[in-house]
Amino acid sequence: MNTLQSQDRELTRAGRAALEVGLVRGQSTVVSAFATNPLKLLTPRARGQSVWACTSSFGGGLVAGDETLLEVRIRAGARCFVGTQASTKVYRNETGLPCGHETLGFVERDAILVFAPDPVQAFALSIYRQKQVFQLLPGAGLVLVDWFTSGRAARGERWAFSLFQCRNEVFIEDRRVFLDSLLLDCTRTELKGAHRLGRWNCIATVLLAGTPLEEGAQSIQLDVASRAVGKQDALIVSASATEDGVLVRIAGESVEAVGREVQRLLYFVKEILGDDPWARRQ
Repeated sequence: MNTLQSQDRELTRAGRAALEVGLVRGQSTVVSAFATNPLKLLTPRARGQSVWACTSSFGGGLVAGDETLLEVRIRAGARCFVGTQASTKVYRNETGLPCGHETLGFVERDAILVFAPDPVQAFALSIYRQKQVFQLLPGAGLVLVDWFTSGRAARGERWAFSLFQCRNEVFIEDRRVFLDSLLLDCTRTELKGAHRLGRWNCIATVLLAGTPLEEGAQSIQLDVASRAVGKQDALIVSASATEDGVLVRIAGESVEAVGREVQRLLYFVKEILGDDPWARRQ
């Protein structure tokens, strides 16, 4: 069973977007792309060694009742980077209405998807649920960056959302090789305590999966294993081998420090894409 094709989706509904990238005359090319309000899909690089796309939303974030969906399909041999224009802000939601985002990605043989949006920033009393499912064919590769912040820390608003939930799943053919689920419910427990999230203001997960990324995965493991970890370090990083790659966890006192570390660890992405997507934004 094809995990993604088994989903019955109404892509013409509000907040839906779809992107398909394929090889056309030897170059990665946008084959089709569309989006419906409040979701926007931009393709600043529609053809080349890799396609670059980014999503955004009207108003710069999600409000109560917004439920968005992005479907991405990377055809055999193509390369694609998907990010966002800025952090995804989740606004105050005292109504309890559903609010969230879902991503469905399908990566064919010898294709690579670098899926690296900016972090989610959940405001006080917000509710957010996110689900991301990626299906890879043998020989495909995925770089996944999933991260979130404590909220508007500069304004003293830390870990004050009502509920934050995210779930990531990766399949190679029909075999699930990765499942990660997180639920933070501030209505039941205090998250700012020293024995919970304490001084940390940003949490990131980085996953590399698939044979095209084996060298990068090994490089990351060696890099992280060579470091000493201090009790008062402003940034801590761990890496563990998975069946098909590596899983990295990062916690930082600042969003900027975590972002720099993600970019440093993923230095090889520049060669895959033909350019550095993060340097282009600076």
